[in-house]
Amino acid sequence: MKLYCLSGHPTLPCNVLKFKSTTIMLDCGLDTTSVLNFLPLPLVHSPRLSKLPGWNSKDGTLNLEKVELLDLSTVDVILISNYHCMMALPYITEHTGFTGTVYATEPTLQIGRLLMEELVNFMERVPKAQSATCWKNKEIQRMLPGSLKDAVDVWTWKRCYSMQEVNSALSRVQLVGYSQKVELFGAVQVSPLSSGYSLGSSNWIIQSHHEKVSYVSGSSLLTTHPQASRKCRLPTQTACWENSAATLVAMTIRAGGNVLVPCYSSGVIYDLLECLYQFIESASLGTTPFYFISPVANSSLEFSQIFAEWLCNNKQSKVYLPEPPFPHAELIQTNKLKHYPSIHGDFSSEFRQPCVVFTGHPSLRFGDVVHFMELWGKSSLNTIIFTGSPGRSSCYWEVLDSVTKLLQPDKTTSAPPTTSSDSSLQPLHVVCPEQYTQPPLTQSHRSDLMLELQPPPMPYRRCSVLNLPFRRRYERVYIMPELANSLVPSEVKPSVAIATVSAILHSKDNKHTLQSVPKPPPVPPTKKRKRLMDEPPVVPAPKRLLSGVVPLETFLTTLQKHGITEVKVEETADGHILHLQAEDTLIQLEEDGTHIVCDNEPLRTTLRDLVVRFLQKL
Repeated sequence: MKLYCLSGHPTLPCNVLKFKSTTIMLDCGLDTTSVLNFLPLPLVHSPRLSKLPGWNSKDGTLNLEKVELLDLSTVDVILISNYHCMMALPYITEHTGFTGTVYATEPTLQIGRLLMEELVNFMERVPKAQSATCWKNKEIQRMLPGSLKDAVDVWTWKRCYSMQEVNSALSRVQLVGYSQKVELFGAVQVSPLSSGYSLGSSNWIIQSHHEKVSYVSGSSLLTTHPQASRKCRLPTQTACWENSAATLVAMTIRAGGNVLVPCYSSGVIYDLLECLYQFIESASLGTTPFYFISPVANSSLEFSQIFAEWLCNNKQSKVYLPEPPFPHAELIQTNKLKHYPSIHGDFSSEFRQPCVVFTGHPSLRFGDVVHFMELWGKSSLNTIIFTGSPGRSSCYWEVLDSVTKLLQPDKTTSAPPTTSSDSSLQPLHVVCPEQYTQPPLTQSHRSDLMLELQPPPMPYRRCSVLNLPFRRRYERVYIMPELANSLVPSEVKPSVAIATVSAILHSKDNKHTLQSVPKPPPVPPTKKRKRLMDEPPVVPAPKRLLSGVVPLETFLTTLQKHGITEVKVEETADGHILHLQAEDTLIQLEEDGTHIVCDNEPLRTTLRDLVVRFLQKL
């Protein structure tokens, strides 16, 4: 079993697992941190940005990790754990010769489509007249300032894909439900379980008849809007930011400032809208407008209301009342929450301050968020709240992401599984990104943030290949009923019986079946029969197998009766060695076999026959 790591980002993974005769890609996350090397793409002319020298950010905005380790056309299937981890899918399905199938849940597919559509829209609505590519030359790159000079493999950075490529890639997706079992070529079976991270997010179980691999991707033990994690049963925590982000929002609004929340158009924004507005209402600031700006804002809000079966139990119960599972439906009806496709059009005429704006992209390099950074960035009255790490940004930020961080690794790997009552989940081997096996670079003293397990986890990094210590010991073989009826088991010890079998092994689609040997047709007496290629094979009768233990004292008595009296017995860890001194012969009597070392062939045959007398023939 081998694992190929194609991504260096621990929360945007792309790994390939070779398990039995299948090649499985586990997620295809798209690392967009490379856009931090470029200037923002403003929707409205910015005097400040226009005076700065810049490069074409569309050519090289997205970092598609190096894939020379593996021919991606050999990948059989791709398993998607959540919609954030499928953003590189068009690059793989449309440009590598991939012909397999992609498996994902319905919310993952639909919301992933929205995020890809939003990304394409962000890029295409600010086209550049010129394209810069020469800077990727190594001789030129080393003269560039800052991190661009030290960037690795910039030639792998790709242009953003098109909607045509997005639609073609998503047409390969086959929908699956939680706990649904999918057979892959008869070799392994895969099944998604809820991870609690986002709508439709999954952890995957990959197993054969005798081996199991658990792929734990972005997971959460918080009680938010997605269905709770099925990987482990733990006391859950309720996600509530009323004492942090909500308080900061209220303070900013009271001071006459505005709040900007750079975020994705789906996911944590649903919980933010609910928690923040409840707090704002209780703080007597209920007239403050909330704006959600995204090319897919309307579709995102609608999808959140219709995927009821993928929500947590609390929100599922509201659907049957009937009530909207999320309060933003009511906020939209009362005009307390308004959504727009962009800052142009109706928004420009209906916009009023102070307000709270939710928009993308979180990188601050493209999307409508660039306009608000230019508009509000110079005033200390305004506040920006990040829903995740802002990369190299120096602004204040608040982590509001529900993904399981390094604070919870031991719980994830040692918690009782859902299929067991009290026994703990104790994997034989744990494989994880190397970032999780050492303290963060900025907090080297925080050893408590390391993943410490016994045995120690196997770390991997980008472009590494791991030979996993996973040995196949057994294979399931089926036997036809008529062949089973012909077997005659013999008891070799109490409660243990064995039987010899002569059969044809038929293998197809990784399923193995023992079939009866066909009887050869009778040969006409007057005609010499010629063997043809299409005739059934003639299988010789199997040799009789021997079973049992040779009793030492009785065997010595038998040797004496046959004239062998000078026998020296030596006890060993596995049995006894008999040295027949006059005959210059050794007999090794062991638990799993008997060996006769003798140059005299007639004597060796006689000794063999004496040994066989004490054994059972099967």
